[in-house]
Formats: sequence, C-alpha cells, structure tokens
Amino acid sequence: MTQRPGAAEIGKGSLPVLMLNEAEVERLIDLRALLDGLAEGFRAMAQGRVQAPPRPELSVPGKGFSLAMPAWMQGCNLTVKIVNVFEHNLAVGLPNHLALIALFDPQTGAPLCVLDGTYITGVRTAASAVLSVASLARPDARVATVVGAGVQGREHLRLLPLVRDFAEIRLASLYPEDAEALARRFPGVRAVTDIEAAVRSADVVCLASHAYEPVIRSDWVRPGTHVTSVGYAPPRGELPTDLLERATLYVETEAAFEPPPVGCAELAGLAPSAGIRLGDMLTGTAPGRVSDQQVTVYKAMGIAMEDMVAAHIAYTAALRDRVGQHVAL
Repeated sequence: MTQRPGAAEIGKGSLPVLMLNEAEVERLIDLRALLDGLAEGFRAMAQGRVQAPPRPELSVPGKGFSLAMPAWMQGCNLTVKIVNVFEHNLAVGLPNHLALIALFDPQTGAPLCVLDGTYITGVRTAASAVLSVASLARPDARVATVVGAGVQGREHLRLLPLVRDFAEIRLASLYPEDAEALARRFPGVRAVTDIEAAVRSADVVCLASHAYEPVIRSDWVRPGTHVTSVGYAPPRGELPTDLLERATLYVETEAAFEPPPVGCAELAGLAPSAGIRLGDMLTGTAPGRVSDQQVTVYKAMGIAMEDMVAAHIAYTAALRDRVGQHVAL
C-alpha cells in the first residue's frame, strides 16, 4: 500500500489564481442572467440553501468602515467580499464604495479568483431592486421615476427596461445638473427638476440617492405605486418612514432591521415581522401585490448572496471566454 505523505511534507506550492479587473467584470456580467440568478438566489435563501453568516465590521473613526461578506450555496464557489465604505472618497477621485471579491474551491478551499467587487456591489444592488419591480409593480405600470443620478441611478436606468416596457422613465436628482448629464447617456430617459410632480404621477419610484434625509414625501406616493430604496445614509436615510405605515414592506433578509451598517436606518425600531422577505414572495410562501391600490416598498441593504451570484456569473464567463490573467500565489 502506498503511504500518503505527511502534512509536514506537503506545501501549498504555486496555485494559479485568476485576476479580473473592473472593466472585465462589467463586460462579463450579462444583466439578464444577473436578474435571473438573483431571483434563484432569493428563492434559495428562502429555502435555507444559502449560507451567509453575519458580516463583521472594522471601523476607522472619521473615515469609514470595512465589512467582510461571506456566502455559499451548492453550485457556486465559496465567496467572500470585502467592501470598504468611505464617505469622503469622491473628494479624492475614488468611489465611496470599494470592494474585492475572492472565490475559493468548495472541494478544497483553494483560491480560484480575485475579482473587482466595486462594479458588482453597484449592479447587484440595483438589480435586486429592479427584480422587485418585476415582481411587485402593477402589471399596467408604465411610468418610472428614478431619484438619484449617481452609480445607483445609472444602474437603475440600465436595468429597468429589461423588466418592464415603460412608456417613460424620468430621472431626478438633488443636483439637477447630474440628472441632465446622466439622462443624456440613456435614450428615452428624461431629466426632470420637479421631483414632487415626477413622483406623484409615477407607477414605480426608485430611490437611488445618498441622501441623509428623505428625498420624497409619503403623500406624494399615489395608491398602487411600487417604491424601491437602495440608498444607505444613516441616521435617517432617503426613504420617508411614514410611508411604511401605509405600505407592504419587502426586504432581503431579517437583518435589514438590525442597526446600520448591517441593517437599514429607515427600519430602525421596526420588528422583523414588519417585512416580507423577497425570497418568500418569489417562492409563493408569502404574498406579493394583492390589489391595484396597494403601495409596495422594497428596502435594500445589500447582502452577500447577491455578490456570490454576480461573481459566479463573471467567473464562469471568464473561464468560458478566457478573460483575465492568472497569477501564481
């Protein structure tokens, strides 16, 4: 019988790890595949098929914080994202959110890939919100208003036409010049300055700002509207909390009700029973829209499952198309 070598005789040696930069990741992720993958991911979470433990935080006083976000389910690689949220980065020419994602072989734990997570963080957040539009907006929804002309505004404008045939998409911002500039990049999108009027006549309202105070008022939202909110800016945030008193609330997980930065500032003080998990609605174990007059709200916080799904799509496409560079580690 051949004797196996002992642990002291085995070294890691040189392992090839695929490196994917931001431009490559963006090119590799098909947006329709992302929407489909996220829908399956939310269903898997509802069925207990996703491991996603609480995310630990490192805080740099006066600067920002760093979160580690691990997730895994069968069919994907072990996924760990490190995301750094530093409020003042725009002043030095960097995004407020910077992230890296590492993938590991679930059979051995060996590292497989390190890829940019900054683009993934932005697109998966918007895609999850737009997935809620596909599932919860009225069937006859024809007008969408996006409030926010930053990264999330941009990604919403790319994704919304994939789930509904909107007759009109409007873009508003607390900085009108930003809305004008971004709208010019998307044919058919119209920049508007009167946010109240744009919200009052919309069927879908997507809040995508970095505002520390509500950017709309509850009484602007007419019956039957679906509202999404992806902004993160405690202590109050962009979503008016009194809107929740007359709306059906949907969230990614119960962790949305924890204090920031894990949970959402706008949900502070609410019990987890106040929200329906999106995955439960998608699996049919919880209700979706039940009337044309119902106001529905999706409040996002961003979860590791979404990063895992997006990274899996990028990595699989990179292997298929032979994109990226292998580095020996």
